[in-house]
Amino acid sequence: MSQPRGRGRGGPGGGFDRGRGRGGDRGSSSPHRGGDRGGSPYRGGGGGGSGFRGGAPGSNAPLIYNAGQPVQLDPNAVSLPNQVIQTIKGAQPGPERPARPGYGTAGRVIALRANFFSLECQLDIIYEYVVQIEPEPKSQKARVKRRVLALFEQTALIKPFLNEIAHDGAQRLVAARRLPEPLQGTVAFYEEGEQRPPSNADQYTVEVTFSKELYTAPMKQFLGGDVANVNKVDEVDPVISALNLVMQREAAQQGFRFGKNRYFFNDDRKAQIGTRLWALMGFYSSVRPGNKLLMVNVNVCMSAFYEPGKLSDALRAFGYASFNAVPREFLRKVKVSTRYLGYKRVMTIQRVANLSASRQSFSSAEFGGQTSIADYYLKKYNIRLQHPDDLPLIDVGGPGKPTYIPAELCDIEPGEPHLGKLGPRETSDMLKVASRKPGANAQLIVERGLQRLGYSPSTPGLNAFRLRLSTQMTVVPGRELAPPSVTYGKGAPRVQNGSWNILDVKFHHGGKMPNWKVLVVRDGVAEFGFNGPNDPRLIGLIKAFANKCSDIGRVRALESISRTMERFGDPKGISLILVLLQRRDDYIYPGIKRLCAVKFGVRSQCMLLEKALLERGQDQYLSNVTLKVNVKLGGVNHRLGGDALSWLTREPTMLVGIDVTHPGPSSVTGTPSIAGVVASVDKDFVQFPASLRLQKSKQEGIAELADMIIERLQAFRRRSNVLPKRVIVFRDGVSEGQYDKVIREELPQIFEAFKRIDAKNPRYHPTLSILICGKRHHARFYPTDSEHADKNGNTRPGTVVDRGVTSVVDFDFYLQAHAGLQGTVKPTHYIVIYDESSLTADAVQQGVHSASYLYARATKAVSLVPPAYYADIVCEQARFWIHGFLNLGGGSDTASSAEGGGGGGGGGGGTGSTGSTAMNRARDAAEQRVFDAAKRMWGNGLHTNLQDVMFYL
Repeated sequence: MSQPRGRGRGGPGGGFDRGRGRGGDRGSSSPHRGGDRGGSPYRGGGGGGSGFRGGAPGSNAPLIYNAGQPVQLDPNAVSLPNQVIQTIKGAQPGPERPARPGYGTAGRVIALRANFFSLECQLDIIYEYVVQIEPEPKSQKARVKRRVLALFEQTALIKPFLNEIAHDGAQRLVAARRLPEPLQGTVAFYEEGEQRPPSNADQYTVEVTFSKELYTAPMKQFLGGDVANVNKVDEVDPVISALNLVMQREAAQQGFRFGKNRYFFNDDRKAQIGTRLWALMGFYSSVRPGNKLLMVNVNVCMSAFYEPGKLSDALRAFGYASFNAVPREFLRKVKVSTRYLGYKRVMTIQRVANLSASRQSFSSAEFGGQTSIADYYLKKYNIRLQHPDDLPLIDVGGPGKPTYIPAELCDIEPGEPHLGKLGPRETSDMLKVASRKPGANAQLIVERGLQRLGYSPSTPGLNAFRLRLSTQMTVVPGRELAPPSVTYGKGAPRVQNGSWNILDVKFHHGGKMPNWKVLVVRDGVAEFGFNGPNDPRLIGLIKAFANKCSDIGRVRALESISRTMERFGDPKGISLILVLLQRRDDYIYPGIKRLCAVKFGVRSQCMLLEKALLERGQDQYLSNVTLKVNVKLGGVNHRLGGDALSWLTREPTMLVGIDVTHPGPSSVTGTPSIAGVVASVDKDFVQFPASLRLQKSKQEGIAELADMIIERLQAFRRRSNVLPKRVIVFRDGVSEGQYDKVIREELPQIFEAFKRIDAKNPRYHPTLSILICGKRHHARFYPTDSEHADKNGNTRPGTVVDRGVTSVVDFDFYLQAHAGLQGTVKPTHYIVIYDESSLTADAVQQGVHSASYLYARATKAVSLVPPAYYADIVCEQARFWIHGFLNLGGGSDTASSAEGGGGGGGGGGGTGSTGSTAMNRARDAAEQRVFDAAKRMWGNGLHTNLQDVMFYL
């Protein structure tokens, strides 16, 4: 397959670096700009470029520099790490959690600002306490406990010590000095916003009991490099955890937390992003160990929240905007309050019901039989509903015992996050609001973030704990790695800014497509419709592509498509089905992907006619599609030249990517997670076939990893006639706290696969290394001069950082292999957690950087090393196979019936209740029904015809 003219930049629909929605940084700027020239020491330069004070030539992007002061590297980031290397050698022997073997030296040395601020702790002892609240709250335990402790803080018993304590809102409290004992009090519960507790208020007893003393000396010893004589888990981590409580104390009081260490403020900047939704800006903060000193990582974050106010207004507004098609995930898990009982009561919406108050009835002994919800409220509370017929009820009870409340009696609480998937309009609006250039992003952190988080010298809590925070971003050394050369069958394009074009080149190896079919899916959109198979526009489109390569109605639509595909004949004889879609559809597209991958076992490629038929951009669009198709057919688009892959090719090596995707907030409760493993089978590290498994919901560990690794080893042997002598695993989607869990639970399964793959040689054991790839971090780096910045003011592709803000001991680094297209670019964090290969810093950093240019469906380096990227993509593709369960708005009858398998009537006004044990049983049974139904839809999973090909690109 030759590649004719075209730039092939991996644009929309054709194979581009999506930024990985969950971890990719699409940037972050806001229409509420902090200004380019404020009082901060970090100021924006622009225009023609002149040293620190200008942008890159021809760029008006602000850069970050320290006004009137030269850039000075943090001396602890330069000299101390070398001392630590000598200290830690031998401190962590063996392949598990290897200590850093050294620091990288390859590339051009540069100075970078990082969004980390040094923190000095002068306190010698922190006193830790256990908080016990009795009785245990019956529901919304976390929220109620936070409120109970807030009320406890208002009592005379604890008020004198408020500036000297910090707590987690549940069970842990730390103090700057020893508190008097016993420390116990009782509070009457009432909600925030109320003046006093009601007469029947719940009473809670709060007891604070001394636990232990936390000494800061071992932590300081560890930070100084004496890691051999300090137990990090027992002596360092608890102190840092306590300091996080202190550093987040002010933000927790003035705002609210959503997500780990992310704080938002209802009075802060917000922007409308759709029907009754706001984009709210907040700040992330986390204390981390650094070189000699602690570091506080501060970053801007954005999330979507519901506009507080009348629930009935929100439902009417959304119904109007969506022609009354209110999806079931709308408002799910949102907290609402009522006051019709004479006091404020907060509840959580489990679902928006299908019926209104006049149509939903339940059996009421109090009122003599079946009673509608509307009549119940009239008789019980003398409330005549204004919208008994045109507003749905909300269910605050859940599986087994629904409890219905009229929406017009409820208010959405402030600070309620939107947990479901944003629609296209909301997503577009959010990207506009959230995309900030580096200059604006850094300025917000320094000018706004530090102030909102309470990081000023006058903050009482910081003074009480004797903490002193720098207001200057730290400056760390980085390096720019050179890109590898890229070669094609004909031509070697020039790599510039992490990308290249494919004008007049040919693929290294063209995939064969002797028999392929075209499937046109009609959905009534006349603009892009065809008048039969002889329509000149259809014939022209097919020729153009060939040259480049040289509800009930919807259910019936998929059934019709399936029958049409059956008429194509034996799928084994079909190289590819080209599917022409009028538009991207949340039902037809996933259905076609499932039919091709699970039922028929044939490669498919979808094209959107709204893009393919546009004269402007058609060439690029078809080029992008061709990149994907060639690799699906077994071809090789490009290779890396020179010795870019020498660290991999000296012996047979298999690269492995592992990921797990979980059901989101809008999924049916109990929907399974999906685990995926991809692995290379060729010496060019281009072809990565996949294995997939369903497993219990939100289980991050991989239950059947050994079987999937065996399948990948078998595929490698079929292709290469040998088993690999070295295996390098890139594990995606693992948080920092789960590194050891991967070693405990997944490493033994990989070893088991090695033992089982060859019955004649049970001692087979290739050299193994495991790296964790992380995109869910908040580290950002900013150029300190225009010479090392791109046109937007971002760091350039190839930027690597392994000093100053990385681990004191662990073998980790930050790498930005890709170019930032918009906003503030985000590097990927890599950490070696297991290594039998004795990897050096330069080998792994340069090697991962070079490998980032191997991504098959784009002509640019990507943000995540391709094996991990492919594992993410294949998991996302497999989500289509159980699409109805993962997307409540998708209208799957199977998912609906599985979810609603229990419960009947309803309880008006919160009258319905049942024991927690019975509710747990009902919930577990409902989740099991969902899992079983999803498993039936999954069937046997990936068709055997596709187990050796990259069907998922």
